[in-house]
Amino acid sequence: MQRLLERLWEEKEMKLKGGLYHQTQVKLAFNSNRIEGSRLSEDQTRYIYETNTVNMEPDEAVNVDDIIETVNHFSCFDYMLTHADEELTEDMIKEFHRLLKRNTSDERKEWFRVGDYKARPNVVGDMKTTAPSKVAGEIQKLLADYHQKKDIKVEDIVDFHFRFESIHPFQDGNGRVGRIIMFKECLKNDILPFIIDHEHKLFYYRGLKEYKSEKGFLRDTCLSSQDQYKVMVSYFFPDLSNPVLK
Repeated sequence: MQRLLERLWEEKEMKLKGGLYHQTQVKLAFNSNRIEGSRLSEDQTRYIYETNTVNMEPDEAVNVDDIIETVNHFSCFDYMLTHADEELTEDMIKEFHRLLKRNTSDERKEWFRVGDYKARPNVVGDMKTTAPSKVAGEIQKLLADYHQKKDIKVEDIVDFHFRFESIHPFQDGNGRVGRIIMFKECLKNDILPFIIDHEHKLFYYRGLKEYKSEKGFLRDTCLSSQDQYKVMVSYFFPDLSNPVLK
């Protein structure tokens, strides 16, 4: 039977409206951007995807970057799908970032590197991250460790995400890049992917913050999100050979 990835490829090429690919595009872009502070609603995100226009209430102000980053996320998801079966590389990770941040106000800042690693130190909440001079080496080590694993399980993908976010390789956009990587790696390894709901943002952040001492919080948040995505997949494809939960 078809893999989930093949169904998504098929719907993308067909430009099918209202299917799983369509719904995944909207929900992943909305939730991932919302976690990072976007003010666009899910309906507005859907409207942008379906009509390439923005639906606004009278006297409502919308941040232009929110709109651009939503459109960018759609492009990034398509790029990810195209390369989902390939090995994750440093160049691919940088391309995710370039696609997500291009044409934003950040790109106009001389010190902001769109599609390249950060030039200035940053933090996650109150936690220090890898120094800019050490980012390339740490990402290469992370990828080498990950690719040594022969049978990737969901726990390995979550662990990669924690390490990636701890490095925080880009000046901004790390969370969105990290979550698109998780979706890709689930598809590649025939694991049911997941979309972390913005309403679970605090659980997600707690999971990242406490991961070293308690891995269960982040894993449980991801597994709960996986259950939600399974419901959506089952609606569209009740006969689909379910990706394994491994």
